[in-house]
Amino acid sequence: MSTPRPSPGPDTTPRAPAYAERLVVPWWWWPPVLLMAGLLAAELHMGHPGVRAWLPYVLLLPLAVVLLVWLGRVRVDVDGRGAEGARELRAGPAHLPVSQIGRVDVVVGEAKREALGPQLDPEAFVLHRPWVGPAVRIEVIDPDDPTPYWVVSTRRPEELLAALREGLR
Repeated sequence: MSTPRPSPGPDTTPRAPAYAERLVVPWWWWPPVLLMAGLLAAELHMGHPGVRAWLPYVLLLPLAVVLLVWLGRVRVDVDGRGAEGARELRAGPAHLPVSQIGRVDVVVGEAKREALGPQLDPEAFVLHRPWVGPAVRIEVIDPDDPTPYWVVSTRRPEELLAALREGLR
């Protein structure tokens, strides 16, 4: 006879994120960057024998790969990891409870240039990646938060808006 297992408490099962995206660099950046690293290694090599022949290749090519992976490490997601399982928007190192979000706008093209230029509040949180076209502008309604709004790059702004709206229900 086996003893029954204790049942887990409420909401202890991890929920899948309602929205998740990694802001990786475009695939077409890889060949030119690796080519430039190879050309720089060849320039440093310049026909010298011994360690100088292979060391630039061993150092610069992996360094180029690490740089490209590092540039694409940033994640944007909406999930339930916050306090009491409430949904949170996470953009890079920052997080914001969905309950503290006001108006959300998609900004593209000229509107994005204006939002990141002349209209940008110095206290705003900005997670901008130039290789990602659209962005969202998210108003913060928490009176204790000095940040008036966030501007976050995303490739799928409509999906992010839908996840934020779902979290407000």
